[in-house]
Amino acid sequence: MSMNASMLLTGIGGGVLAEIALFVLLRRLFRLDGKTAGVAIGLLALLIYVPWAILTWPGADIFAIHLAIFLTAAYALGMVGGRVGRGWHWAPALIVAFFVLVIVTNVVFLGVAEQGITGLFAHLLPKPRGAEVADSRFPGTVSHDFQKKEALYNDYLRQVEAQELRGWQVHKGWLYKPFVGQPATFVVKVNDRAGVPLTGAEVSGRFLRTSDSRDDFDFRMSEVAPGEYRATLEMPLHGLWQLVLQIRRGDELHEIRADTSVSGGQGERS
Repeated sequence: MSMNASMLLTGIGGGVLAEIALFVLLRRLFRLDGKTAGVAIGLLALLIYVPWAILTWPGADIFAIHLAIFLTAAYALGMVGGRVGRGWHWAPALIVAFFVLVIVTNVVFLGVAEQGITGLFAHLLPKPRGAEVADSRFPGTVSHDFQKKEALYNDYLRQVEAQELRGWQVHKGWLYKPFVGQPATFVVKVNDRAGVPLTGAEVSGRFLRTSDSRDDFDFRMSEVAPGEYRATLEMPLHGLWQLVLQIRRGDELHEIRADTSVSGGQGERS
């Protein structure tokens, strides 16, 4: 059973908010001290979440993330509640701050993993050097499934050698920044070793969604100018995608693997 980042963040946020509400209730209604209320919340988190996770089983990594955050939140609430009205020592404050930093960092990583570098992050992070009109410059590498079997590894080596000897120059990217559900033009320009446009080739590709292979889809490109191939696509989901691009001319095959990200909202051309 898989869980995407949005569902994960919703589950974690809802659980932590429920713990905070229960902590306030135990403190005000039952007059429990902060440490006792924190212990009670931690035990309740174990009694409720562990059986639910066993029945639905989201995966060991998801289970560990939820359990760690729920217990950390209970611990932090117990420490905070135990110090209300009293002076703070730097040691427990430092521990609480550390766990808060860990949780916030993981939340950011999960958001970036699903949505890509968009919004505030896109403005804060420096733009790639040498970027032209493409949204991202793909670091093309040959598709690799060669670890599975020695025969595939040998095929991979022969493919790498053939592509290096062939010397085709491939430039690829989006004409404008892609947004989910909006038509976007993907462009591939191919020249031979001498820099002459490679005409008459068959260019096709497949976008891969690492989180769910059911979202993968194929596409074909049309030659609109000598050596220039284009395809208008509507990306169905935002976030990170992998691309396997194949360029064929006769018996020659040039295969490249790359990555790109798609923004979630509608944008304007830059």
